[in-house]
Amino acid sequence: MNVVRRRLTPGESRLAALEAARVLLIEAGPQAVTLKAVAGRIARTHANLLHHFGSAAGLQRDLAAHLAQTVCATIAEAVRASRAGLGSPREVVDLAFDAFDREGAGALASWMILTGNEDALTPIVETIHRLVDEIAADEANHRGGMAVHEDTLALVLMAMGDALIGKVLARSLGLSDTAARDRAQAMLELSLSRSVVV
Repeated sequence: MNVVRRRLTPGESRLAALEAARVLLIEAGPQAVTLKAVAGRIARTHANLLHHFGSAAGLQRDLAAHLAQTVCATIAEAVRASRAGLGSPREVVDLAFDAFDREGAGALASWMILTGNEDALTPIVETIHRLVDEIAADEANHRGGMAVHEDTLALVLMAMGDALIGKVLARSLGLSDTAARDRAQAMLELSLSRSVVV
């Protein structure tokens, strides 16, 4: 029986490649995210992916943007739920830490820095910045939107560090594997308790 493969639109082909790259990142690390490996996963040619991304660095940059958009959208929903009393600071912390750990954003960011592809981090930084500005706008009546910027900086740095060395460092210090998450949660709870409507 012949299987007819449906022709994908350029947008669908690009999204399929980004999802395949994300899975490769999680399964085997950033060094596995090559045009050839992604092409093999989605039954496309290397040339097809070159057309969409231009290079392996372009694929990594676009993967970073894709991860940032997906993760920030999820975190934004968690923040809104937390503010509405339907969620908790811990849920926001877990989403941020999982993005850098289980979703591979920490490994990808480190890989890009180590290979001299720092410009590929721009989409992550810009997406986080947009999210923080959106949240900070909601804080206009509170103690100041800059607190949200400071909390985000600390949370992202903690999540990135935890993804790279957190568990090993925590164990060597005799702390639980969740010590960094617990600290981030306490930081957010303290920050929220200081927010007072003026």
